[in-house]
Amino acid sequence: MRGKPQATLIYNPMAGRAKMMGVANLIADMWAANGWQIAIHPTESVGHATTLAKAAADAGHRLLLAMGGDGTLAEVANGLVCTETVMGVLPSGTANSFAVELGLPLPHRFNGKLLLKANEALLNGRVQKMDIGHIQIDNQEPHHWLLWAGVGIDGMVVDWVEPRPKWLRRFGRSGYFAKGILALPQISSFEAEVEIDGRLYQDRYVQILISNCRRYSGTFNLSPHAALDDGQFEIWLLKSKDIPHLAEHLMRMKTSKLVDLEKITVVNGRSISIRTDPAAICQADGDQQGTTPLHCELKPQALHLLVPDSAPKGLFTQPSSPL
Repeated sequence: MRGKPQATLIYNPMAGRAKMMGVANLIADMWAANGWQIAIHPTESVGHATTLAKAAADAGHRLLLAMGGDGTLAEVANGLVCTETVMGVLPSGTANSFAVELGLPLPHRFNGKLLLKANEALLNGRVQKMDIGHIQIDNQEPHHWLLWAGVGIDGMVVDWVEPRPKWLRRFGRSGYFAKGILALPQISSFEAEVEIDGRLYQDRYVQILISNCRRYSGTFNLSPHAALDDGQFEIWLLKSKDIPHLAEHLMRMKTSKLVDLEKITVVNGRSISIRTDPAAICQADGDQQGTTPLHCELKPQALHLLVPDSAPKGLFTQPSSPL
């Protein structure tokens, strides 16, 4: 076994709806057939993926395959930030937003073995460096996130929806949104001061979104020309007075129409502080994060990522390197 490059495969046994251990073994066999030595570890609790990822990086593993949902990927990224270990994305969660961003094949909800197609894409992938976010929320431990952080609607929906019972997880993304609809009557706006790279924005908002990617929740194509290594966030400030007004915002986001600058402000930046009255619920990569105040900083090209050929054109601006 000496001389073979080493890798770790971390999988979340609670993600998705298929038997993950058998699929993980098949994926490991595919990498072993290509000359890799693979160690397989299931996660056992919240935060365990971060611990496993740090251990893999400390052991000098070149590659870490993360099999789970967006929450598992975010945990893995927290263990790999600013290391040389490369993260590979194997989607087996509910939304799989990061996999959608990368153009990876998505598994059918009743057949986890279709993950093998995503794995085949990674076997031929190349390494890119991507920006990630660093978040500090009042009375919470600071940590990193991959895709987006939000204050307002999405935080309220995540707080309402999670944790979901097992029977609802079987319905995947549609089950998540179905339960999220029940939270709509509770949505309320808030007064906010938003400081972006020293510029101050003050108004009454229903949603503040800090985006590091093109698609929001894998569905809304907010920033079709954004790159994961462009060194800036896109911050969306949404004003709203009522549910119909909110629906108009969401429809514009869904169809990628030009924003109405009287109702939506879009700003690029690297450092964002948000203070609200009353305190507003926050989320990052679809996980609950407490309430405001919030501060985010961009860490440029802090994560090595294995990117398939299926990734959209222009998603990265810098040259890639072989694994």
